[in-house]
Amino acid sequence: MFEKLMPREERFFELFRSSAELSVKGAHAFRAMLDDLPNVEKHAREIKDIEHKCDEVTHMTVELLHKTFITPLDREDIYQLISKMDDILDFIDGAAMRVYRYGITEPTQEMKDLADVSIKACESVKKAIDKIHDLSFTSGIIHECVEANRLENESDQILGAAKAKLFREENDVKKLIKLKEIYEFLETVTDRCEDVANIIEGIVLEYA
Repeated sequence: MFEKLMPREERFFELFRSSAELSVKGAHAFRAMLDDLPNVEKHAREIKDIEHKCDEVTHMTVELLHKTFITPLDREDIYQLISKMDDILDFIDGAAMRVYRYGITEPTQEMKDLADVSIKACESVKKAIDKIHDLSFTSGIIHECVEANRLENESDQILGAAKAKLFREENDVKKLIKLKEIYEFLETVTDRCEDVANIIEGIVLEYA
């Protein structure tokens, strides 16, 4: 009864949406970088700026969590959700920095494929986050979570095939190591999207 008399802090949902939007923006920025590697430094800086903005959103969320008496979701769910969403951009930025620092001048098809899947996974997360404030959209939320999980599996398959091709065809050990690391960072983007989707599914089960 007491909780019903206290207003819930709804700004958490705005912060979730901001983080999700930045993830989508970062994923698209990485893909644009692959199509314009002569200007890789410019694109890497842009992605770093997006990652810093996401960090700010994460810090704002944690600060709000400390100040809020009645939260719209379980405190641990809020913390885990914003933390895993922050991780998505950390790995996009990590992949971008490696493309830049390792002097990659030509993207491989596997790199492009992994980047394309990461965009789709980030977009699925965003669609789920856009609906999470109103759990009457349960079926729509679950649909996007399932899609994020499917895309993680697709990314995993691309990574496995990409690494097999590297070890089979690439004789330059340094290049092999560089590409393998970039591939793994890109695949981890979809891993983190899956983590976010799993947290959202848990929230739906708890509150719907």
